[in-house]
Amino acid sequence: MKRGRLRVLLGAAPGVGKTYTMLEEGKRLFDEGKDVVVAVVETHGRAGTAAMVHGLEIVPREVVAHRGVDLNEMDLNAVIERNPEIALVDELAHTNAPGAVHEKRWQDVEALLDAGIDVMSTVNIQHIESLNDVVKQITGAPQRESIPDAVLRSADQIEVIDLAPQALRDRLTAGRVYPAERIDAALSNYFRLGNLTALRELALLWLADEVDSELKSYRAEKGIDSKWEARERVVVALTGGHEGDTLLRRGARIAARSSGGELLAVHVARQDGLRGTDPHAIARQRALVEKLGGTLNEIIGDDVPRALVDFAKSVNATQLVIGVSRRSRLQAALSGPGIGATVIRESGDIDVHIVTHSAAGGRLALPRLTGSLTMARRITGLLFAVVGGPLLTWLLATLRSSDSLISDVLSYQFLVVVVALIGGIWPALFAAVLSGITLDFFFVEPLHTITVDKPLHMLALVLYVVNAILVSYVVDQAARRFRFAQRASAESELLLSIAGNVLRGESALDAFVNRTREAFNLSCVRLVVGDTVINFAGEAARGDQQTTVPVGDRAFLNLFGRNLAASERRLVVVIAAQIDAMLEHSSLSETANEVGSLAESDRVRSALLSAVGHDLRRPLAAATAAVTGLRATDISISEPDRQELLATADESLGTLSTLVTNLLDVSRLQAGVLAISLQPTETEDVIIPSLDELGLGPDDVELDIAKDLPPVLADAGLLQRVIVNLLANATEFASEGSQVRLATSTFNEMVQIRVIDHGSGIAPERREEVFAPFQRLGDNDNTTGLGLGLALSKGFTEGMGGTIEAEDTPGGGLTMVVELPVYRPGMAESS
Repeated sequence: MKRGRLRVLLGAAPGVGKTYTMLEEGKRLFDEGKDVVVAVVETHGRAGTAAMVHGLEIVPREVVAHRGVDLNEMDLNAVIERNPEIALVDELAHTNAPGAVHEKRWQDVEALLDAGIDVMSTVNIQHIESLNDVVKQITGAPQRESIPDAVLRSADQIEVIDLAPQALRDRLTAGRVYPAERIDAALSNYFRLGNLTALRELALLWLADEVDSELKSYRAEKGIDSKWEARERVVVALTGGHEGDTLLRRGARIAARSSGGELLAVHVARQDGLRGTDPHAIARQRALVEKLGGTLNEIIGDDVPRALVDFAKSVNATQLVIGVSRRSRLQAALSGPGIGATVIRESGDIDVHIVTHSAAGGRLALPRLTGSLTMARRITGLLFAVVGGPLLTWLLATLRSSDSLISDVLSYQFLVVVVALIGGIWPALFAAVLSGITLDFFFVEPLHTITVDKPLHMLALVLYVVNAILVSYVVDQAARRFRFAQRASAESELLLSIAGNVLRGESALDAFVNRTREAFNLSCVRLVVGDTVINFAGEAARGDQQTTVPVGDRAFLNLFGRNLAASERRLVVVIAAQIDAMLEHSSLSETANEVGSLAESDRVRSALLSAVGHDLRRPLAAATAAVTGLRATDISISEPDRQELLATADESLGTLSTLVTNLLDVSRLQAGVLAISLQPTETEDVIIPSLDELGLGPDDVELDIAKDLPPVLADAGLLQRVIVNLLANATEFASEGSQVRLATSTFNEMVQIRVIDHGSGIAPERREEVFAPFQRLGDNDNTTGLGLGLALSKGFTEGMGGTIEAEDTPGGGLTMVVELPVYRPGMAESS
């Protein structure tokens, strides 16, 4: 019997539309004439999903009794007996009730597939076994049901049902996922925007890896070894040398340029094991690879270039990073093309990056100006003159005739020009003098003497030597200007590299210090201010020569490694000037920040004086007037009036006491001296007194206290003041006729207290402002207090190790969420 095919719809979270899509696809197949049945579907009370079931045949469920409770499960035997073409099986990771045929629903699906029935099913990313702990870290919620990765990977078709995180939250807010009483807690816990974004990325990456595995299998089956750029895959070749760190970081930057880029490092070892590499260096580079998010592969091969290219092609690499050869030019000339040249020739479609490193002279090493031409070129030019002169003389002497003097002169002139091009002025002068003497001795009458019998011949010889000198001088000056241009280009590259590193986010000082060490091939560079090293790169070795360059009037740049030439010191002075400007800018920034803090303190002080001048005046004036009226002897006061005056005085003095207490608490918070006593606290024991303090009853506030709520580590008195402030604001700004809701729940070792109103709410961009002192957003009534309630609530909550945030209320309004840590025995308490 032919085995059935499995099609799985994968979702990042509940509510993305997996079941709906499955039913929609089932209807489409049914309309095409396919025999489709619903083996099991979980609508979770969603009207839209339930409506999609209509029109499809439903196999009745099996009733399984467990501990006196009847549970409905998929009737596996009934579905097999019905033998449809396609069965729709929801929730692949579901655990069946005890007594069912199989423990897991995916095992039921395996049975259906073995019976030749095609199955379409659904599963969420959090149920995949290998991702179980990752999802728990993201959401804080453990997953009790899971499915082995192998089962899911064996599916014939896997599709991601994707929905943007905000769109899912909007769907949740509209009541299309959970009932209204679960919406608030879901939005604040599992369905946080960050959680949904991470789960979505996890689902897409898991599927991308699965597709990549299928692609590798297909390429292997078809014998395809050319590059397919399905994703950026960077291979870094390691030798075990110190340059490996540089190559790995460069490879990681290349991989990071594209989303989903992959970094693979490879080390090729010889089969005989004779080529020794430092195992400690390989171990250190393995740790760096893992830190950069890549993997290190070790392969065996005597032909290193071929092994590298074969590995890169086997993993479908798009980029190959290798280090520049350490060999000298003489070694390269004697041993032929190196690994880099061979890799480039054999790489085919793979891009090859050859990266310089300190072992090859530094990434940005500047050319030195110790002479117009290098000593190697001068020696080469001199050798060419010594060897080429006699050979040319032998050739011309063999072909000499009475009319060949002009061609002889031009031949020696050509020799001088070639020597000048190779070795510069001094080898050319040597060649000019040597060739002049040779020309006179062998080709000018009288022969085999250095005398000249005709003045015209003497003039020709002098002009010949002068021409040789001029040509060699021009060549030497061209070489000198070329080296100056080369150095200027390298200096510009150095400064451009520093600027680029700063723009990419690296600290400006770090960029200057690191690039300076690399550019001048130094072992260590230190920036010292006073007696303190504030930045450094590399490590100074024993015996290193030290050069000190002043950086303005406040700092020094210590360079270790070698003595710098005068031209190099000039550039170092320029770098020192740039560092001095950065230090000055940093100092000015710190001063500006201090001034900003003073300005903020001044603003708070001004607001405080304004508040004291206005908000304290009203209750003080009312209390004074009431007491004055009570003390008056010339006025007869009735008992009702007397009681009213006493009530006014009492209310005004109470308001005054509250305002002064809040002002003192704000001062303590800003000074960091607020006394907090953290003890295990039952939130219900704080909520009830808070309601009593405000005189709020069931008609004003709806309570939704979670059962078995663990105690929190908090200061009961401060927590009560937080809840009182939040409830007072919620009842004041709630829309008329609406009821404030206070709910509690636990999430990820935190207890959440949510105060929910259905008022006008606060714009997202202004939510942070409500927690600043003396803020009364949208409130022009100066009789409502100093605007300190939320500022104090935030300070109290954070002082207890918690957080407080403002969120939207589904349907409109504001929800204030207080999170406090759950108390566990052994946690530190304070008193």
